[in-house]
Amino acid sequence: MKFRTLGPAVAGLATLALALSACGSTTPAAVSNSATSAASAASSMATSAMTEMSSKASEAMSSATGAVDASASKVLTSAKGGKLKIGVKFDQPGLALKGADGTLTGFDIDVAKYVAKTLGVQESGIEFVQAKSAEREDLISTGQVDYIVATYSITDKRKAVVSFAGPYFVAHQDLLVAAAETSITGPEATTGKLLCSVTGSTSAQNFATKYPGVQLQEYGSYSECVDALLSASIDVVTTDDVILAGYAAQHPGQLKVVGNGFSDENYGIGLMKGDTAGVTAINAAITAMIADGSWKASLEKNVGPSGYTIPSPPTIA
Repeated sequence: MKFRTLGPAVAGLATLALALSACGSTTPAAVSNSATSAASAASSMATSAMTEMSSKASEAMSSATGAVDASASKVLTSAKGGKLKIGVKFDQPGLALKGADGTLTGFDIDVAKYVAKTLGVQESGIEFVQAKSAEREDLISTGQVDYIVATYSITDKRKAVVSFAGPYFVAHQDLLVAAAETSITGPEATTGKLLCSVTGSTSAQNFATKYPGVQLQEYGSYSECVDALLSASIDVVTTDDVILAGYAAQHPGQLKVVGNGFSDENYGIGLMKGDTAGVTAINAAITAMIADGSWKASLEKNVGPSGYTIPSPPTIA
């Protein structure tokens, strides 16, 4: 899809229109008419560009679902019935947080909804299921969810059990410490420290393998780790930087992200192993979300306020 080629053309016409329009306030009517024509052309071009983008996304989706046997796909079969069960986290501010009124908000939630809508399922047809890190593969393989959007890093070990669409985001493992902490500057400085991560997460596995000198404490959720850090029961929490940024923003002046990322975590959307049709269709949906600006807008709204730098979109496999 050549979405990027449309931007410069639209921008060029828009710039010309503005220039001519500015001249129109002090030049003859002929120039004013030219400005009006240029502005009209720019508007027409912009509308045409957006229409083409939408058309390309629709074509990609049609190709995705038509090139393979959709009837063999759990995701597409569920979507055809107007219902989807989607696994998400409930306790990650900025990504997937369940409020007191039961409402779920965050970037992962927006991605989950966008994919569902692209597959033909409205928000009213979505049932969100809590997907803790250690339970994700089981939720998928037993059919309790159709797909999972839950800061789910794509790894070879996981790919042996489930299929992945994406990635839809690339994060980096980092450390969360007390705001006054100065000795912990990176993973090498955690020897002898009490470090918390979540059971079943790649973050815990990475540390256990690469930094055996740390005293690893595994909890069921990152919010439990953060509570332990706030009470000084542990010294440091590790997971992906975008997750930690949300917790730091929740506790200004108390917690901070070290800012020394030491891995690439490709977030994928997990679904039933072998669901090729579902993977292809979801990849088309992610591509459309990036192309129409919804991807960036969601990150700026949900993650931007934490001070986290919004990265460029990932390359979808």
